[in-house]
Amino acid sequence: MRESLAAGHDAQTTLSRIRDLARRKAAESAGNAQSLRGWLNGPLPAQLQASREWLAAAPNRHFITWGGPNWPRAFAGLRGMPIALYAEGDLDLLAHPQVAIVGSRNPTPTGGRVAERLAFQLAQAGVGIVSGLATGIDACAHLGALRAEGITIAVCGRGLDDTYPASNRRLAAQIAESGLLLSEYTPGTPPQKANFPARNRIIAALGQGTLVVEATPRSGSLITAKQALGFGRDVFAVPGSIDNPLARGCHQLIREGAHLVESAADIVEVLAPNLIESVDRREAAEIVTPAAESAVTPEEQQLIDALDGTPTTIDALVTRTGLKAADISSMLLIMELQGTVAIAPGGGYQKIGQTT
Repeated sequence: MRESLAAGHDAQTTLSRIRDLARRKAAESAGNAQSLRGWLNGPLPAQLQASREWLAAAPNRHFITWGGPNWPRAFAGLRGMPIALYAEGDLDLLAHPQVAIVGSRNPTPTGGRVAERLAFQLAQAGVGIVSGLATGIDACAHLGALRAEGITIAVCGRGLDDTYPASNRRLAAQIAESGLLLSEYTPGTPPQKANFPARNRIIAALGQGTLVVEATPRSGSLITAKQALGFGRDVFAVPGSIDNPLARGCHQLIREGAHLVESAADIVEVLAPNLIESVDRREAAEIVTPAAESAVTPEEQQLIDALDGTPTTIDALVTRTGLKAADISSMLLIMELQGTVAIAPGGGYQKIGQTT
């Protein structure tokens, strides 16, 4: 059932309900005080109009509220949860068990591949992947789930009328089509710094557990992990080389009791009691990443041949291949989902298995 602000009467009814909920949650000393104060004061007319226009623009856009039929069951019993969410995609996915995957925005090529592979394996085993649509590990996790034709949910730190970062717009469109985008922020809200720690608590709450792949000890990913612990969730971490500074945050978590992860089976084994019956533990233990030698078109092969171990921009690929930028962008997205190419740290594209 869709709850929307598409009509003025519905908007005022929903707003009244939300303000009542906000007062109740404020009285209970719930978190997110700044957001609650905003709702108690009432949204500006421009915010209401932006919400109506955004919701009316596509049939898969929704506005869901605390206590409604689509409200995430994962939030039950947790303090500090939002009182309303904007969503784009399939709301039924909120009832599915998830694992959160977070990590560095500038991972090593190995870290990115590990995140994508683990997300692929979990998604194939029937576990949804939730992350924050950031560059780096977040994007790799979403791509891994999409490659497996599994479930992925992206929690955003700005309004859903635009994508941050802009480099993930194609990925966001793919998630909106076959997964779900979520935000507690009104359309038109810019990506402010304070939004992202708040976003992380939603990621931690939606996941039955949180997996960290490459993070420094001061990383926001560790904050997400601690939020997950506060919600009574399990925390997992992938170990790395002692020479890799991005492994230190994961090693810190492992020393503090996080589960060491080498495969998706390690995660499913721990979470099995909390996962639905569709998750096959034996299948997760046996999953291997599919071969990258998928059939490619002549144009895709031309594009692959133009890539090397150096991160390459789309403009450079246009020059090397003579193909149109729009065609290259479309092919790169398909090739990412197939596991043929990956977004390199800092931008650009490179073939899987090749590093700078």
